[in-house]
Amino acid sequence: MPKVTLLCHTPDPQRIVAAAAKLCYSAQTVDGLLQGLTDEKTEQFIHMLMGLGHESPVEHVSFTFAIEGVSRSLLAQITRHRIASYSVQSQRYVRLSPFEYVTPPEVASDPRALAAYGRAMQAAADSYEEITGILKEKHQAALLAEGVPEKQAASRAEKMAIEDARFVLPNACETRMVVTMNARSLYNFFRHRCCSRAQWEIREVANQMLALVKEVAPVLFETSGPPCVSGPCPEGKMSCGKAAEMRRRYLGKESVSSC
Repeated sequence: MPKVTLLCHTPDPQRIVAAAAKLCYSAQTVDGLLQGLTDEKTEQFIHMLMGLGHESPVEHVSFTFAIEGVSRSLLAQITRHRIASYSVQSQRYVRLSPFEYVTPPEVASDPRALAAYGRAMQAAADSYEEITGILKEKHQAALLAEGVPEKQAASRAEKMAIEDARFVLPNACETRMVVTMNARSLYNFFRHRCCSRAQWEIREVANQMLALVKEVAPVLFETSGPPCVSGPCPEGKMSCGKAAEMRRRYLGKESVSSC
C-alpha cells in the first residue's frame, strides 16, 4: 500500500499566494505586500484568482513529499508530470536482496493469479541473484588482477554487477522517492490522477497527497481533484458517469455551477 508523507512546504503558503496576487492587481509596494493580509483577505485573493483562472501566482509555493511502498510502474507514470523534482532510490547503487514488490489488488483477490504472480516474482529474484553473483565474481577477479585491494574490489564489483543485473527486475519492484511540486503543478496532477480513470496505484498516491496539502492550505486546494468536481467531465464517452459521487467526495456537495 502506498504511503505518502508531507516532508515540508513553503511557510504560510496561502498568504504567499495572496501577496503575489496583491502585487498583480494593485499599486502596492513590495514593502507592504504582506500588510493587511488577514485570513479573510487571503481567502478573497485566492478565490479571485480561481475565478479568473489566473494560476501563475500559485507557482510561488511548493510542497515536498516522501512516497514509499510504490512500484517502478508508478514511477514511469508520475515522472510524466515534468514540472516537478524527483529523487528516486537507485537500483544501480542499492542491492535489492530480496526485492520487495507491489501486488495489484485484482491479482491479490484471485488465488490463481496470485500464485502465478508469486512465481514470476520469485523467478525474477532468483535471476537477479544469479546474474549478480556471476558478474560480481567476474568483475572482482578483473579488479584484483589490476591490483585493487580485496575489500575495495569486492565493493566495486558488486556495484558493477547490480548495475546490469537490475535489468531483470520487474515493474512491480518496490521503490521510494522524494517529490517536490509547486501548487500549480499539483492542480494539474490532481486533475489527471484523482480521476477514476487513473490507474489505481497513482490514484491512491494522488488522493493521499491531496489530503495532506488540504490540511495546510485548504482554500488553495478546496476545489482540487478530478476535473468533474469543478466543471464538466472531459472524458467524453470514456467518462465513468460518477460526477455527482466525485463532487460529494471531494467537495461535499452534489453539483457545481459550472456544469
